[in-house]
Amino acid sequence: MNDMAHTYSQLGRWHEAEELGVHVFEICTRMLGGEYPETLICINNLASNYVDLGKWNKAEELHLHVLEIYTKLLGENHPDTLMSMANLASTYSNLGKWKDAETLQIHVMKMYTKLLSKDHPGTLMSMNNLASTYSNIGKWKEAKELQVHVFEMHTKLLGEEHPDTLTSMSHLASTYNNLGKWNEAEELHQHALERSTRLLGGKHPNTLKCMGNLASLYSNLGKWNEAEELELHILEVNKKLLGEEHYDTLISMDNLALTYSNLRKWKEAEKLQGYVLEMYAKLLGGKHPDTLRSMSNLASTYNNLGKWSEAEELQVHVLEICSQVLGENHPGTLTCMSNLALTYNNLEKWDEAEKLQVYILEIYTQVLGENHPDTLISMNNLAGTFFRLGKLHEAQGMQELVLERSTKLLGEEHPDTIKYMDNFAIFYSIL
Repeated sequence: MNDMAHTYSQLGRWHEAEELGVHVFEICTRMLGGEYPETLICINNLASNYVDLGKWNKAEELHLHVLEIYTKLLGENHPDTLMSMANLASTYSNLGKWKDAETLQIHVMKMYTKLLSKDHPGTLMSMNNLASTYSNIGKWKEAKELQVHVFEMHTKLLGEEHPDTLTSMSHLASTYNNLGKWNEAEELHQHALERSTRLLGGKHPNTLKCMGNLASLYSNLGKWNEAEELELHILEVNKKLLGEEHYDTLISMDNLALTYSNLRKWKEAEKLQGYVLEMYAKLLGGKHPDTLRSMSNLASTYNNLGKWSEAEELQVHVLEICSQVLGENHPGTLTCMSNLALTYNNLEKWDEAEKLQVYILEIYTQVLGENHPDTLISMNNLAGTFFRLGKLHEAQGMQELVLERSTKLLGEEHPDTIKYMDNFAIFYSIL
């Protein structure tokens, strides 16, 4: 029965997996007790299903329970305890509790290094997880250091063409992208794609993932035609192999729609995003994070089409659900607030925009620090609102600070820095 629940999850039938998982958990608890190994396995499986459904608070509750039991029975440094810490840390990341995730992942990595060696697969996996958290909180240099080691060890131990080596190559490439090292990022992404295509074929999921990573880089570089070409291929293959309603197909539609938006093909974007939203709501429910994200994407397209009232209606709904499900300070909720504030600007509701943007900036500064890229973006948005409200002194001071910090953090040639320079120049030309 437990295996059947796992099979449902693999097929994307998450609600059926949840129903069966709860049933198995109740039986195991009643017949074996709450601390029996088989019961803990059932709890972990159910928690994983909750993660798939975006029910991260429920997943957190179960992961905490499992960690407490393992710590009590096996000690905090037992491999099963460390694995449960890693699972909890992953859920913390989903909840935006990155500091908590970082603390757990550092402990797990240190213990794996001590117990298993620095080059053990378990240690390398823990390094990769910590690097992902470092990326989320803008510690890209620390992420790079870990990912370089993981990539070198995978290459040495598994060979240049092993799937794990290609995955670690892609992770490192994404960090190079965040650091503005686009030539290095593009070279690694292309290398990973070429090897995966040769070894696994052009239709293998790993190959499609490599294509998606390269397409994402092309989008960041403004190479939207190249991104569109790759994303169309990914979508066609997923439709053929998995069907139009499969989760991976919907993700590829969403990615292509964003590229259409960048290419100003807003009608095509709107059509795809409407379908994706309909399917997510049907398959995952109206409160799942992916459903909410697709609503936000569609609202952005409405903005581009000048449908500001429709955008506002969707974004207010998304913000209400995110605040309820994730909490007001979750990164996803803050993104929703930022999007709504931009719509308020389009509707000339500048006081409402200012109120949201001031709150966003306070939270980002508190949680991520004043030099994090997301903090700088929120400062730039607020400066624009100050300007529209006639608060020219505040707008000038904030734009100067944004440009100074971005130049120091990202470099003069980073797209964000160039955008801030342009904003600064426009501001002074108007004055």
